[in-house]
Amino acid sequence: MIIIGEKINGSIPSMAKAIAARDEEYIKKIAIAQDEAGATYIDVCASVAEDIEVETMKWLIELVQSVSDKPIAVDSPSADVVAECLAFCNKPGLANSVSLEGNKCDVIFSAIKDDPRWEVVALLCNDKGIPATAEERLEVFEGIMAKAAEYNIDPSRIHIDPLVEMLCTSEDGIAMVEEVISTIRAKYPTIHITGAISNISFNLPVRKLVNQAFMVLCMKAGLDSAVLDPLNRDMMGMIYATEACLGMDEYCMEYISAYREGLIGPKKD
Repeated sequence: MIIIGEKINGSIPSMAKAIAARDEEYIKKIAIAQDEAGATYIDVCASVAEDIEVETMKWLIELVQSVSDKPIAVDSPSADVVAECLAFCNKPGLANSVSLEGNKCDVIFSAIKDDPRWEVVALLCNDKGIPATAEERLEVFEGIMAKAAEYNIDPSRIHIDPLVEMLCTSEDGIAMVEEVISTIRAKYPTIHITGAISNISFNLPVRKLVNQAFMVLCMKAGLDSAVLDPLNRDMMGMIYATEACLGMDEYCMEYISAYREGLIGPKKD
């Protein structure tokens, strides 16, 4: 499973406070913790005013890179900001994100097309917003893939986000998300499918249980990438266990190694 560590994001109150106070030690501590917990990428999202966003992103990226060599997921709602901030990364990582809104695909695909090591998150929304049905989201998906082909972006470089919404407002559970994931997985075996896992449990009690159940079902449907908190040992344990149960971990070696390394199970003193 590709883990995109979510904790350096200014939309999180504690991180917003650290960013505003320029608390470098706190931010570096969070970066180190996510790295050691097994994050594949460390997401960096400033969530500040537009006039200081690039400057703040540069500062955050440099802080993270001073303590971790994990690639950065450069995260902003502005495609122009993402494209500009790619240059601050010591190595290719993940551009987060594109969609069929405006010219986002053109801006970011153009910025990463010449270096096949850069990957990209693609959200299944367009200028009309988030489509309500699986059929409509798959239409957006085909539009994104057509744009990617124009820039010679191989499917293996793309992390499709079907857009996870609140379970408590859904009429059919996660059936629509499962349909989108499984359809995309069947058509493009090498593509990555991702999502912000905790979105599913907004406004529900004991959110961690819903998040874990959702992760298992989505992995069964074909999800292989996720934006989540790698410091959540229960969730990380569930991921390793699910990979073993799905036959993705030969002889359970990854699961056993994660336990021996102290990444899952009761925290060792």
